[in-house]
Amino acid sequence: MFRRPPLRSGYCPALAVLIVFGLLSVVASCSEGVRRTGIPASAQTTIDAAIQDIDAGRYNELYNEAADEWRKDSSLQESGATFQRLRDKLGRARVRNLDTAREERTGTAPIPGHSLVVIYQTSFERGNAMETFTLIEHGGQWYLAKYFVSSTALR
Repeated sequence: MFRRPPLRSGYCPALAVLIVFGLLSVVASCSEGVRRTGIPASAQTTIDAAIQDIDAGRYNELYNEAADEWRKDSSLQESGATFQRLRDKLGRARVRNLDTAREERTGTAPIPGHSLVVIYQTSFERGNAMETFTLIEHGGQWYLAKYFVSSTALR
């Protein structure tokens, strides 16, 4: 018959597993900022409104409804000219597919505070791109703080 060797005194495998799991939990919870995936309903409303403004060419409205962080980085004219260049190079958006949504609370860049970064894989008339919308929450309201498009068609 097979005999199991005696356990060393004081050793408990279940306790060891619990200790390792506990340490991993502590390490994971100590990461910088709090992150979770998903899009809060109020933030989705802001993204939808921004997308409608971009698609309709309402760049002034988009700028005026954006976060202060947006308006500090560029003027109304600069912002409108950037969107027009994107439209001229890529054409109109055809299909947007949600790729990633990441909600964060941080005290550091790119945007300190409660923010949400949403990335879409987007098919435009003249190429494919990744659109990144960065929203920030102020006083319980979400605002568009940054918008970035990455595409080889922009070269």
